[in-house]
Amino acid sequence: MAVNAAPSGEAPAGRLAGRWVPWLVIGLWVVLAAVMVPLSGKLSSVTTDSAVDTLPASAESTKVAVLEDSLPGGEDNTFVFVYHRAGGMTDADRATVERHYNALAKRYPPKVTTAPGGDGEGEGPPTSPSTDGKAMMFTLEVSTTYGGPEAIVGPLREAAKDRPAGLELEVTGPAAVDGDLDAVFDGIDVQVFLTTVVVVTLLLILTYRSPVLWLIPLVAVGAAALTAMATVYLLVKGFGIVVNDQNSALLTILVFGVGTDYALLLIARYRETLHHHENVRVAMVHALRGAAPAIVASAATVIAGLLCLLVADLNSTSGLGPIGAAGILCALIAMLTLFPAVLVVLGRRIFWPAIPRFSTAVAEKPGLWGRLGTAISRRRWAATLGSLGILGVLAIGLAGNTGALREQDQFLSAPESVTGFTVLHQHFPELGGQPMTIFTRPAYQERVLDIVKRTPGVAEAIPGQTSGGWADISVFPTDAPDTVAEYDTIKRVRTAVHAVNGAEAIVGGPSAENLDTEVTTSRDEKLVIPLVLTVVLIVLGLLLRAIVAPLVLMATVIVSFAAAFGGSVFVFDTILGFKGVDYSVPLLAFLFLVALGVDYNIFLASRAREETVRLGTRDGMLKALSATGGVITSAGLVLAATFAVLASLPLVMLIEVGFLVAFGVLLDALLVRSVLVPALTLLIGRRIWWPSRLSRPVEPPAGQRPLTDDEEPALQR
Repeated sequence: MAVNAAPSGEAPAGRLAGRWVPWLVIGLWVVLAAVMVPLSGKLSSVTTDSAVDTLPASAESTKVAVLEDSLPGGEDNTFVFVYHRAGGMTDADRATVERHYNALAKRYPPKVTTAPGGDGEGEGPPTSPSTDGKAMMFTLEVSTTYGGPEAIVGPLREAAKDRPAGLELEVTGPAAVDGDLDAVFDGIDVQVFLTTVVVVTLLLILTYRSPVLWLIPLVAVGAAALTAMATVYLLVKGFGIVVNDQNSALLTILVFGVGTDYALLLIARYRETLHHHENVRVAMVHALRGAAPAIVASAATVIAGLLCLLVADLNSTSGLGPIGAAGILCALIAMLTLFPAVLVVLGRRIFWPAIPRFSTAVAEKPGLWGRLGTAISRRRWAATLGSLGILGVLAIGLAGNTGALREQDQFLSAPESVTGFTVLHQHFPELGGQPMTIFTRPAYQERVLDIVKRTPGVAEAIPGQTSGGWADISVFPTDAPDTVAEYDTIKRVRTAVHAVNGAEAIVGGPSAENLDTEVTTSRDEKLVIPLVLTVVLIVLGLLLRAIVAPLVLMATVIVSFAAAFGGSVFVFDTILGFKGVDYSVPLLAFLFLVALGVDYNIFLASRAREETVRLGTRDGMLKALSATGGVITSAGLVLAATFAVLASLPLVMLIEVGFLVAFGVLLDALLVRSVLVPALTLLIGRRIWWPSRLSRPVEPPAGQRPLTDDEEPALQR
């Protein structure tokens, strides 16, 4: 239907928005879905949490793990059975322990089955009593031919249930911890996906108060998520990218959070253009022209930030770069093609009951954000100092417990494998840590063994088998697993054995892997964080065509991150009682909060620059705040809620990432972007756009004094 009342430019837009275009886009997405949806279900089959895959090949513990796997029986899973009775072990208890050991050793024939104290060749006693007479233990090596840790630990615990009343048992050890950890991640992708869908659905319903409209962005984002999962699967198969369960969950969160944000921004602009264009296709073309540049700039910033992770040494961290970038790209394409196409096909009625009517005279209401802007303009210093004061108080929380979180403290509710280590340390204090594995050349085994036994922090060292030109030694530290003291012992052992020329000794094991992961992450932080800041700053400079504005925006994001981190540490330490912060949290949170936090500043600043050309710096910023305030706040709430989904999972690391990013996004959307950035812009004035032409003052009429920013009329450039 022709629209005679349409503004200038309607005809060209109409030619771009032919009737067949939306249907063609939808048809192409249907074909794409037919190909990609089956592949998306295969992503879980290529995820891995193995330290060998996660750590760089240069890490010493990785070399040990690779060598161990290449030797006969090297892939065996190590379980430790700890029996204990408060009143002391009885004869019946000891007989039960021996019976259990014999039955399990027969059921799972091991390469080496010995307790510490044996000689590693099966000549020592298979079970060991504690010096206090209240506990007994034995170690069982189970071949991977019987399955992975998660598949084995349950049957082992079930097989040892037959025991006298009062005799307690914990099945622990490295493999038991891995099994319990695998159980936490079992089905996590489906749980995160379904929970995220429910959260986003509720928020969209509350936002639009429409019985149907909420479904459209949900369908489009769902299509983007499935396409992203399939794309990541293809990247793994084609390029060997490492995807762990953590990154798989983050992929879902990113796509749903960012995709829904893009939907909110586009719908807001589309609703506005529907008042000016009767033809919905033409209205959508104009909406895309207005919203797409900011959305594309936002996506480009996040993608650029994520790709900086490629320089990281930790494979799981570097893998998150292309994984996250693929997710953002799929979300961008879906929300700029499939989403608008479906909206156009369904027409205005999709907004029922609040259907936007065609009218060239739409009155603008000042609204909450307009009043907030006026208040900030009147009290610029108060708004600036007040915002910085709040952020500064929150940042004080960084003085809390920011120590590294132990692997045993990762569980929200301690499983048997974790409590087992506590019991083991109580009754066998000389065997407090997880065993280290040392590989050395056979000719140097005795010399290395002697040096290790004399190293402070080592409880016992047991020579193992010789195979494939290597001899292995099992070393038991005295300190609890993943503690600073145990890590210091590992470092001392490495220094000692490396000094033996010709031995080619290397030290690994579960705790050594955790130490190497922590060291590698710390090194990655020093490399990735400055690179992310530089890349995002360059993107902002190109977008805003200025230097001062990008520097100001980056400074506010960094301050916001410090405040979010400090406030979160206070919550983790004081309220939730967590034992530390996982080593991966600071880098992940920084990346997401800088990239995503800058997003909202991009939406605000790009609109402010657009309006400054017409209205001047002061009125341009106030107009931008009024126009974008509602939709950006809604987008922030949605993104925060999607990351908060991670806090529903029973793993401390994911809770910490989810809470910190959600809190940081809310802080950025509600305080930094809404108050601090406008206040700073008004204080700095037109110099915020230096060195662009917008930073130059308007020439006053002859004989008059120069005009201030507030007095400047519309700039005529």
